[in-house]
Amino acid sequence: MTSARIPLKTGPHPQADRMAVAAFVCGLLGILVFNIFFGPCALFFGAAALYRGTIRRLRAYLGLLFGTVDLVLLVVLSAHNGTLSWHL
Repeated sequence: MTSARIPLKTGPHPQADRMAVAAFVCGLLGILVFNIFFGPCALFFGAAALYRGTIRRLRAYLGLLFGTVDLVLLVVLSAHNGTLSWHL
């Protein structure tokens, strides 16, 4: 019996596709916890994935969107509490 490997559908730069997924995941995590860390990471990974030509453009754009939301959320909640750290 032979084992057939199913090829992954990736673009010419699989690292860029992984960066797009990392941007999306960092953006989602940043909404919940550590948005001062995950927000800029999502922005960096999303921009780098788009620059490198990912085929997962929607995930890269969502990572950019969520990274921006993370930083806006940090600013709003920090201004509300008067400190850089915040809690609900």
